[in-house]
Amino acid sequence: MLIQLNVGDIVETKKNHPCGGKNWEILRVGADIKLKCTTCGRIVMLTREETEKRIKKVVSSNAPSTEA
Repeated sequence: MLIQLNVGDIVETKKNHPCGGKNWEILRVGADIKLKCTTCGRIVMLTREETEKRIKKVVSSNAPSTEA
């Protein structure tokens, strides 16, 4: 499942973080993805595969526009 992820996107995970938050901000994209919990500020790095399994939906996207 290839999800288009960009730096600055806010994603919602299937399970809550121990602090109770479900939303994460994407800080880095590549083979590994760096995420920051929007509730407590904890930063984690996960593989792309693991991240895509945990994501429920993209809440807000920071994708560059393709308009010419």
